[in-house]
Amino acid sequence: MRFDELLKLSKEEPILKNKNIAHLAINLNKIVSENSVPGLLLDVKEMKNGVNIKMTVSKDVKIKEPIHLCFGLTHEQALQKINLNILVSKNAKICVIAHCLFPQAIKVKHIMKARIRIKENATYVYKEKHFHGVQGGVKVDAKTIVKLDKRAIYKNTFVLIEGSVGKLNLDYNVTGKEESVAELMTKVSGSGKDIIKVREVNNLIGEKARGVLSSKIAVCDDAKAEVYNVMKATAPYAVGHIDCQEIIQDNGEATSIPIVKVNNSKARITHETAIGSVDQKQLETLMARGLNRNEATKAIIAGLMS
Repeated sequence: MRFDELLKLSKEEPILKNKNIAHLAINLNKIVSENSVPGLLLDVKEMKNGVNIKMTVSKDVKIKEPIHLCFGLTHEQALQKINLNILVSKNAKICVIAHCLFPQAIKVKHIMKARIRIKENATYVYKEKHFHGVQGGVKVDAKTIVKLDKRAIYKNTFVLIEGSVGKLNLDYNVTGKEESVAELMTKVSGSGKDIIKVREVNNLIGEKARGVLSSKIAVCDDAKAEVYNVMKATAPYAVGHIDCQEIIQDNGEATSIPIVKVNNSKARITHETAIGSVDQKQLETLMARGLNRNEATKAIIAGLMS
């Protein structure tokens, strides 16, 4: 499979031809396609096994169309490193849609290191979706550090529900100042011998800072998942919530470790964790409508991931 065929599968190809939409497509360590728009500065440098990317959004700029990033490779064995530095300047606003494609991986490692700074009154929305093959030969190691200034907004969604996960290690660390907002959502479905590890830390250090950490994980066969959520509030009127839902089937194993730390009497953090099999009542309802047990189970998990 060629990389241009991957772009078609991910529905990125038409977008890459639109000069009004900013994009960057990377195949292993090569820039396949690049386009910027007014108010956005892209500085991309190829290195031996990947790329260094600096993305800067100018002050007061609100980019209407989503910025598209496509990272992937068609190799069976390879190492890809992505170093991503993003600055969203004061009053700016952007949305980024990222696709990571590894359809033929047998022994592939994808390392992502991201540093994100969102200035006062700025908004950064990031939606990342992974497409893996069925071989289970991908190891993803992603670490993201985010700094939010006053009234900054950060919304992050990670989705991996197609193909075999392989080994996934996600590590987020977010710090929010006054009236900032951080919302993180992770959706992963594992099977076979997949190993899923999610670590999310949100530090609410500013007055009225808000944060939500949400995880929806499903594991079956011999897959294992561990979700480690940390929410800390040190400022008055800071509000946070942790929500972790995990469904297990067969010999799947799921662990949830929520940690809540509050050292200001005017701050408030809540958490909710649920681990178990699919809801029996939902299962019976769907089976009564003609689905077999396996079909009903898949429908319930699909609903959780939607």
